[in-house]
Amino acid sequence: MKILVVDDESSICRAMKEILEYEGHDVSSAENGKQALSIINENINLDLVFCDIKMAGMDGIEVLEKSQEINNDLPFVMISGHADIETAVECIKKGAYDFLEKPLDLNRILIAVRNATDKTTLLKETKKLRKKIFKTSDIVGESTAIRKIKEMIDRVAPTEARVLITGSNGTGKELVARWLHEKSSRAAAAFVEVNCAAIPSELIESELFGHEKGSFTSAIKQHKGKFEQAEGGTIFLDEIGDMSLSAQAKVLRVLQENKISRVGGDKSIDVNVRIIAATNKNLQEEIANGNFREDLYHRISVIIIHVPPLRERAEDIPQLANHFIDLICSEQNLHKPEIEKTAITELQKLTWTGNVREFRNVIERLIILCNKKITASDVKLFAMPLT
Repeated sequence: MKILVVDDESSICRAMKEILEYEGHDVSSAENGKQALSIINENINLDLVFCDIKMAGMDGIEVLEKSQEINNDLPFVMISGHADIETAVECIKKGAYDFLEKPLDLNRILIAVRNATDKTTLLKETKKLRKKIFKTSDIVGESTAIRKIKEMIDRVAPTEARVLITGSNGTGKELVARWLHEKSSRAAAAFVEVNCAAIPSELIESELFGHEKGSFTSAIKQHKGKFEQAEGGTIFLDEIGDMSLSAQAKVLRVLQENKISRVGGDKSIDVNVRIIAATNKNLQEEIANGNFREDLYHRISVIIIHVPPLRERAEDIPQLANHFIDLICSEQNLHKPEIEKTAITELQKLTWTGNVREFRNVIERLIILCNKKITASDVKLFAMPLT
């Protein structure tokens, strides 16, 4: 455990350092608040701070407050030789984890460390679980195209406008849809995704609108469709260009009337959902070929957001590479390699037909197969699948 001791009495710093190092902890010390904040700012993996309250210049409570701006999860144990209940309460209100009185008791110090270890472990596990549950990652990149997409999301998300997201497979259309939901007034409700290309045409109406018991052979009980599941939230119709014409007609009715009917039922059910659609097809061509309804196209494309392929925004590759290195190493508990500039240059030369999805796979492959550094020769050797 990495611990920082902050006290303007050097004898206390030395004594606590000896005690904690004897227990196997990595301990650093600071004699004033300014020095403490500098250490906290430079050590993102710090686990615990013991901080005296009465110090010259910047007192301990100010250190606590400023530290929370750097790392809000860092536990603070406040120390005071002039302890009273009011001071202790103020420290806890400001975000301190615990409060110790001078002269310090060895057992109380060790209990505070143990409890803080439990808290830190719990926070880390909670963050891991949240990452598994909430899959919305950041949209990485600062290219002109990505900046425009982010600006469009900020402008459109708070409205009820229907959005059509276009772009090749693997560009991140689902991520754009999720951020439109996350930044909307519907964020607390469900985000329901439907991959229209993965559902057989004979089942898609049941999937979208649900069915009544006995409406077909395998309908052994009533089933709520995706529109009902998304009530109050957002439904994301991914690859809507692959939806059957009959299902398109029913989706159009939902858009017009905000009502659905389950398969095998004659009752109309009111629904309140926002529709976001995405496609990798040219819907204008699909309309011309009779595969997509023009009236539905105009209903779903109030706002159109185009996500460009990775090859058209190669300037985002350095940021994407570092993002995926951090993410993959964290998820899989792998050593984080350094990536050389020449390796980035080689990555920028590739065409990336699979876009960001392919790029992530390549970065994962390089992390696993390379040593402490990812070099240009590694990219040439491992980036493209062997043929």
